[in-house]
Amino acid sequence: MEISRDLVAGLTIALGGFGPAMAIGKMAAAAMESLGRNPESAASISSTLILALAFCEAIAIYALVVALAVKFVG
Repeated sequence: MEISRDLVAGLTIALGGFGPAMAIGKMAAAAMESLGRNPESAASISSTLILALAFCEAIAIYALVVALAVKFVG
């Protein structure tokens, strides 16, 4: 039973970290491309990007909390 909890916790944090990491990479690439095309909109793009990155990081933190709950609770 202990091995299955470890496996589930590991998969939870692996998949929960992979998704936001891919999203952050795509968002950063799109932001850099749009800044290259239209440098005057840097303030708008940067503030929107920071907000979106914070939401992606929150998803990764939720995955960490779920993984820790699976591992240590119950």
